[in-house]
Amino acid sequence: MNLRAEGGCHCGRVRFAVIVRELAALDCNCSICTKKGFLHLIVPREDFTLLAGEGALTTYTFGTGTARHTFCATCGVQAFYTPRSHPDGVDVNVRCLDDAELRAKLVVEPFDGRDWERAAPAIQGPRR
Repeated sequence: MNLRAEGGCHCGRVRFAVIVRELAALDCNCSICTKKGFLHLIVPREDFTLLAGEGALTTYTFGTGTARHTFCATCGVQAFYTPRSHPDGVDVNVRCLDDAELRAKLVVEPFDGRDWERAAPAIQGPRR
């Protein structure tokens, strides 16, 4: 399955396209994901295209600095970022996808980000 989907931030300055190969997403319970309400769709970098808004993005890092939390400097929405678990990939916020039918089809599984070091190996590796 290869579905092309588009999405973006609230104000529309940041727009992207993504190829969805699996109808699977993660709901992380770590402090930052819980506060943002981020639902994770991790894809290889080649399956992600930034369509607009490169200049509108700003970045936040913490902890190891591996994850690069990009967000729109205008509206503050984090539509995607570079995850610590897949530093060569892109983690798309399912809630920022335009297609409500696709969002409804995704199977959301819990991920114990509060115990990241123990839980991360289960999701690391190629996502295809």
